[in-house]
Amino acid sequence: MPEAKLSSSLEDYLECVYNRINLNGAVKAIEISKDLNVSRASVTEALNKLAQKEYINYGRYEMISITEAGIKKAREIINKHNVIQSFFEDVLGVSSSEAANTACQIEHIITENILEKLSNFNKFCSSEPDFINKFKNK
Repeated sequence: MPEAKLSSSLEDYLECVYNRINLNGAVKAIEISKDLNVSRASVTEALNKLAQKEYINYGRYEMISITEAGIKKAREIINKHNVIQSFFEDVLGVSSSEAANTACQIEHIITENILEKLSNFNKFCSSEPDFINKFKNK
């Protein structure tokens, strides 16, 4: 039933929930607030929206859990981030922190078509190290 387009902000919240649950087995709103450097009120509003879209289960004073649809969507977001970051680091030779920060911004707007082409280019580059070395040495 879900698959509504998420705003950049809601994608960040969903990614945070997913990562926290994978890391600790559970997540609390206060942890999300700290991770994303936002107010508790903002977290509550975002969690309610994600629950309405059926990506998470959330109620006041309850532990937050992620649905199968939420896991699928979070993994898509993380994959986008990883493909973009890999391109910046492995192909362009950008520092890890700059690559991660920029990937975080681009992951929200990149089209599936461009993401697929970028992913294919990353695969090509990893199979052709001479190509990358020539490029990086220019």
